[in-house]
Amino acid sequence: MRRFLSLSVAVTAFAIGPVPTAGAGGPAAAAVPVTDFNHDGYADLAVGAPGGDVGGKDGAGYLTILYGSSAGVRTARPQVVSRASAGVPGAVADYDGFGATTAARDFDGDGYTDLVVASTNGPTVALWGSATGLKGGVALDVPEHSGPLAAGDVDGDGHDDLVLGTGLVGVEFGPISRAGVSAGRTVVPFEDAEGEEDRQARYDFVVGDVTGDGADDIVTNHGAEDTLYSGRLWKGGKDRSVTRVPGAIAPSSGGVIADFDRDGHGDFATFTAGTNSGDADTEPGTVSIRYGSPSGLSARRAAITQSTAGVPGADEPGDGFGRSLAAGDVTGDGYPDLAVGVPGEAIGKVAGAGGAVLLRGGPKGVTGAGATAFSQSTAGVPGASETGDHFGGRVLLADVNANDRADLVVAAPYEDAPQADSGAVWVLRGSKNGPITGGIASFAPAGLGAPGTDATFGVNLAR
Repeated sequence: MRRFLSLSVAVTAFAIGPVPTAGAGGPAAAAVPVTDFNHDGYADLAVGAPGGDVGGKDGAGYLTILYGSSAGVRTARPQVVSRASAGVPGAVADYDGFGATTAARDFDGDGYTDLVVASTNGPTVALWGSATGLKGGVALDVPEHSGPLAAGDVDGDGHDDLVLGTGLVGVEFGPISRAGVSAGRTVVPFEDAEGEEDRQARYDFVVGDVTGDGADDIVTNHGAEDTLYSGRLWKGGKDRSVTRVPGAIAPSSGGVIADFDRDGHGDFATFTAGTNSGDADTEPGTVSIRYGSPSGLSARRAAITQSTAGVPGADEPGDGFGRSLAAGDVTGDGYPDLAVGVPGEAIGKVAGAGGAVLLRGGPKGVTGAGATAFSQSTAGVPGASETGDHFGGRVLLADVNANDRADLVVAAPYEDAPQADSGAVWVLRGSKNGPITGGIASFAPAGLGAPGTDATFGVNLAR
């Protein structure tokens, strides 16, 4: 049970869950990517444990792959992947943090979701999906890069693209060959690099179709050292262009793009808590939403906190309401819902125990109406609220049992389970009334045959 999650780790790229269909509420929502490594129709989980020891190397890091099924997450046969795994390029190294930075999409276009993994020391690798799950891999032929990874179809050609930190924004266009070579590349250079490079530093890429033209757009969050700067929207183009849309986005961290009101334009939800990264540890936190339009992010916006009508809890210093966000249709009504991590939430007198809140999407967008909250003190949730667990440090919505309702996946990266800071993950099944607390699946490294001490299992849930 250690420090809070750093902003630079909190990368959220795009929504995962069932695909809403057209209905009375509005046009059909855009297809939502599903992480399905073995293409069996069930969403799979890739849980990062970047602090885990591998082969005697401290903090080398690993990923645990858990496959979905009609009964939910299959924990009996987990797949643990690290630099030591057969076919994974690069050497096992101290503090490599393998598993902290990922992007999941079908990069080679064969119908199976692939997983790109970057780390501190080794090459950025693609692990290929197959009928038997992830296997093998290749070192990608990409320029040196830093920061987050994300994915989407930036040129709208039907092939998934990789977004990464080469220059200010870099896109490797799909399909990516099994030799690790992309079909094309666009790099937006740093602006005025000599005088303003620090200001251009990226915290996150958030990818989705804001304008509704069929090509995904990119929101970049920015900061340097302890200061956050205004974000930017970059329009994807079918000519493989990446063009900045005029205007600025209030300083924020992470986020997700989903069409919450189903008007045909992706909406940007993000976490805000001042202009200093340290504010996230002292301020309650706000989920800020800007709604999409044909020209970009519109003037229509909303701010949701734990003081918003219908939202459980109360604004308290250091709650971190929105530090992790994910979108997907939990209730099956065709509207994406928004999962909100509140990792600094005090449960009773237990500081930093953490919680998660589900906000409903609908014709009016995301509101507090019908919101529900969960913690390890909620009846039916395994475990107990303990100081510094940070339950809700990472959230994900993924339909692991393929019943057309996204399941709520919640991680507590600093849970002692039982090793110090080993981390743990819970899966709450989706239903027409929201996540249910009966039959919750929970798992941690100790039960999966993986290294536990300081592993921070769940600090990243690949998407």
